[in-house]
Amino acid sequence: MATHDTKTRSRNRKAGIAPPRPAVPISYQPGFGNHFVSEAVPGALPVGRNSPQRPPLGLYAEQISGTSFTTARAENRRTWTYRIQPSVVHRPYARIDNGLIRSAPFNEIDATPTQLRWSPFPVPRKPTDFVDGIITLGGNGDAATQTGMAIHVYAANASMHERCFYNADGEMLIVPQQGRARFVTELGIIEAAAGEIVIIPRGLRFRVELPDGPSRGYICENYGAMLRLPELGPLGANGLANARDFLAPVAAYEDTSGRWSLLAKFQGNLWAAEMDHSPLNVVAWHGNFAPYKYDLARFNAMGSVSFDHPDPSIFSVLTAPSDLPGTANIDFVIFPPRWLVGEDTFRPPWYHRNVMTEFMGLLHGAYDAKAEGFLPGGASLHNCMTAHGPDAETWERASEAQLKPHKIENTMAFMFESRFALRLTRYAVESSELQHDYFEGWQGLDKHFKGG
Repeated sequence: MATHDTKTRSRNRKAGIAPPRPAVPISYQPGFGNHFVSEAVPGALPVGRNSPQRPPLGLYAEQISGTSFTTARAENRRTWTYRIQPSVVHRPYARIDNGLIRSAPFNEIDATPTQLRWSPFPVPRKPTDFVDGIITLGGNGDAATQTGMAIHVYAANASMHERCFYNADGEMLIVPQQGRARFVTELGIIEAAAGEIVIIPRGLRFRVELPDGPSRGYICENYGAMLRLPELGPLGANGLANARDFLAPVAAYEDTSGRWSLLAKFQGNLWAAEMDHSPLNVVAWHGNFAPYKYDLARFNAMGSVSFDHPDPSIFSVLTAPSDLPGTANIDFVIFPPRWLVGEDTFRPPWYHRNVMTEFMGLLHGAYDAKAEGFLPGGASLHNCMTAHGPDAETWERASEAQLKPHKIENTMAFMFESRFALRLTRYAVESSELQHDYFEGWQGLDKHFKGG
């Protein structure tokens, strides 16, 4: 890719403008966990071996391992890259300010069983890129022992310029809610709008450009086992998220010089190293450790066609298992447009207390279990065994509704679920976005008992 002159780069950086790109569609490779092969320049990939004495085109061979070398073949993740310079070419790292990013273990305040909800977090007024715009709300587990997760929101209005980032602590599941985000990674370019998700593997270098200006969304940082498709069980071979709908990038490289900053999240802190070139210099690669995207509109929702509201696990898109079989370190669950046809059934989610902690966000529209107050870009938290369910207005409407087939439209809500309770950051509890009247929505649930 050609570089811009210094003055142009400086003007663009101040204005938060993403660098121009050729007016051609971004290409992808379909499939979940596939062993991909991609080269930006013909002949850049060696044939029949991974590390020849002299790789083609004067490139360097470098492997990125996402799992241990001896992980079982079915779960082993690694990618061989062929790059202009190895990743090791940079100055020493130095600690920088963490901003509002926090990591597990979370111990700023006590965990709470109270139901909580936040209004949307605003996009900053001053120039703020993706990394600077990350705000941690809480999490669980321990980044050092690779268990649990962290939940963040991000709000940015400027593209990253001559600055890249990688997260050594965890895999990142990114859910844009407003504005497109373009992830320029070592292995190629992924672009995502609201209603799509992007997964960046642990340790992979990338930067984020904002083609439409301000962008906002959610991030689930997975410290544990990598996200994967859930088992389908009695559903059979098809349904939910289909493997062929996941998209990985094709090789694209930058051959630039200048003063670049490489940011790293390592053991809960941010570090920065200076380098004289772009770290996104992979000309070719092959492997199955790669970033990917998924369009949530392609989720094939399942539901009851007789009676009762089924468990929300049937809406699982991705899961990261824990050490206890049958429970997840993280479940990523969505509530998309779908038909409701259950007979003699209270159709919204029933009232429940759950061993799984539920953090919910809303991408657009309205959530069918809450009549008001839950806004796109907002969030709610119902911790382990905390009671929750429809508010009084939703209960009243659903209890009296004529049960004709009804399609829920104009909505996309999601949950980050975990077997571990969530501890919040002080910022999350003290922010002006926290809705202190959230509990009021259930106070109108009066007694209707007619016995005794």
